[in-house]
Amino acid sequence: MTRLSKSADDFVLVVKCPDRKGVVAAVSGFLADNDASIVESNHFNDAIADEFYMRTVFRADGPMPPKADLERGFELIARRFDMQWSLHAAAAKPRVLIAVSKFGHCLYDLLHRWRSGQLPVEIVGVMSNHDDMRSFTEWNGLPFHHLPVTKDTKAAQEEQFIALVDALHVDLVVLARYMQILSPQLCAQLAGRCINIHHSFLPSFKGAKPYHQAFDRGVKIIGATAHYVTTDLDEGPIIEQGVQRVDHGHTPDDLVKIGQDIECSVLARAVVWHAEHRILINGVKTVVFGH
Repeated sequence: MTRLSKSADDFVLVVKCPDRKGVVAAVSGFLADNDASIVESNHFNDAIADEFYMRTVFRADGPMPPKADLERGFELIARRFDMQWSLHAAAAKPRVLIAVSKFGHCLYDLLHRWRSGQLPVEIVGVMSNHDDMRSFTEWNGLPFHHLPVTKDTKAAQEEQFIALVDALHVDLVVLARYMQILSPQLCAQLAGRCINIHHSFLPSFKGAKPYHQAFDRGVKIIGATAHYVTTDLDEGPIIEQGVQRVDHGHTPDDLVKIGQDIECSVLARAVVWHAEHRILINGVKTVVFGH
């Protein structure tokens, strides 16, 4: 269906299940029976994995029951089709913690978009292993959490990190050029709720100075990749990628500037799509609806 204007009273239903006949009919019938009107609907059949994915936005068209009653009623359908599912109030904004190191371009961009109403999230703070971004963060009226880390203190610092996530009731962690490799334990704790921006169009030039490596190889495109964090370094499910053509006339500094612009836009799109419940994880890949 065509995307319509958003309403503060919209709900988003997200479904993943084995592909079976009658799923769409069951969902739409349930909503109609409960005086709900569908305003946006997307679905995808993964024929290889035999999985079905669906995202439906609906609103009241009569005396629709409250959210809790809808959830109880829908559970009968969910069990029938062996669904993994969730129901969200579209107006609810996920609580976001941004992690950053010394490169501030993604942080600057995210906070600008947030303050101008372009990010449908509630940013609850910024965490960093360096103190460089404190003044900018606090100027934006946000708390800054300095958690320095060394090789010997990494485990203790990550305990502080996850304690901060829990204390702030964080729904999504955004690694906005946070230049620390998360431990497998922390990755597992943040599974499905931690987005990283990788400064390359994956597969990538790994290690230090990726844009200089790209320059040395004479690349013709550069890019960036936003993905969910997993225990496989820089190999989590990809959400979004962006590229731009370059040529022999660009210097390494030119590539850095172009690359940083791509990183900002790609990361922002990934955060918006996550906040709007448009992303469903499909094994090592993602299904991204209606962007």
